Formats: sequence, C-alpha cells, structure tokens
Amino acid sequence: MNIPLVAPIKCSQCPIRHRAVCARCDDDELLLLESMKTYRSFAAGDVILWRGEPLEFVASVVSGVATLSKTMEDGRTQMVGLLLPSDFIGRPGREQIDFDVTATVDVTLCCFDRARFEKLVNETPHIAQRLMELALDELDAARDWMLLLGRKTAREKIATFIEMLARRSSHGLDGSSDVIDLHMTRDQIANYLGLTLETVSRQFSALKKDGVIGFTDRKHFTVEDMAALQEETGDDADGGVVY
Repeated sequence: MNIPLVAPIKCSQCPIRHRAVCARCDDDELLLLESMKTYRSFAAGDVILWRGEPLEFVASVVSGVATLSKTMEDGRTQMVGLLLPSDFIGRPGREQIDFDVTATVDVTLCCFDRARFEKLVNETPHIAQRLMELALDELDAARDWMLLLGRKTAREKIATFIEMLARRSSHGLDGSSDVIDLHMTRDQIANYLGLTLETVSRQFSALKKDGVIGFTDRKHFTVEDMAALQEETGDDADGGVVY
C-alpha cells in the first residue's frame, strides 16, 4: 500500500543527503528539489512499480530495501538487483520501468515528477553529473554480480553479499561489529544469489562458526572479522594476477 507521509524530511536533514542524486547540489539547487519532491511509503511486500508500467515519477530510496526482478513467460522470476538507501529508481528519458520493483521491508521514497525532474537535469550540471556517477556505480555492481553468479562458490557468494551490505550500511569497513540490518529472508537471498535455501542457511552457519560474522537474530548481524570476510569473497584485493 502506498502510504503518504505527513512530515517530509528537509533536504538538509535527509539521511542520504551526501550519497543520493542531490549529493552535489548547492543550496539553491536543493531549494528547487525541495519544491518538487514528495514522499511515498510502501509496506514490506508491496509492488512499488510493475515492469512496463508508465514511469510517472523517479525516486531515491530514503530507507528500506527493494528488489529489482523480471518474470519470464512461464512464470519463473529472477531477482536481478537490490535497491538500498540512496539508490535511484528510474531513468530520465525513459517513459516505462524495465523491472518489477518490490519492497522487501518497509520502504520510504523521495519522489520527483519525472517530467519536471528531467527538465531540472537538463538545466543542472550537478544533478546530471551525480546521475552519471550513480549509473556507473550500478554498472560496476552489475559486472560484480555477473562474476558472482558465474564463477564464485556458494561460500564466496554469501561472503560477497554480506560484504556488500556492510559496505552500503552506515557502518564502514573499519572492522567494527555494529549491528547491520539483513532486510531479506533466507529464501530471497537464495533467489538473488542463485543458491538453494539450504545452502544459504548452511553457509551463514559456517561463517558464524568460523567467527567471521555473528547474528543477534535472523534479521540482524555483525561483522566480527572484516579482513576474514573480505578474504572469503574470493576477490583479488590487490588487483594482481594470481598464478
């Protein structure tokens, strides 16, 4: 259900202010965005946008997590991406959405009328530049996901997923054990990573047993050893060639 918010957040107080599409905006540009934004809230499980639906608004995720997915003709569904706080929904110049967008937990969006936002992008280099940066980040993430699905073992997939959540959370990669929201069910994680539910549960348990992560409950975890987690991803940290 789309739930209107009573008290929109001021841009200067927004928790994603320095990561979202408005990150490079000056005070005057923020005032323009402030005048055109609205907030929408969606409950866990709500479809925010259907694939092929007319794209009347673009938006930044303020809080919560949503999935991007596509459904094939025979009903099979593949999750192809995650939208985390500060991620952008929609593309200027496109009149339809290419994926189903579904809230996995309660989601709050900062929304802009698509036509007005496209006009602002054409007139505001700071916003156009930030949109390009977000698009390139998304391209890099898609390439990493291709590697994950095509080459990584189950343990490496789970470790990469956890490292991504830790990196994108408000907690940095400083080795701290701050609690991080998992947001997704084990079944959703299995769908996203191309694994079985049993494999996901087994690998979480193994990483916990090895002291890499810890769980406060099924929805919250801590990274106990960041160096060990990064090693478990299988990524070549120094960029060199391994012979």
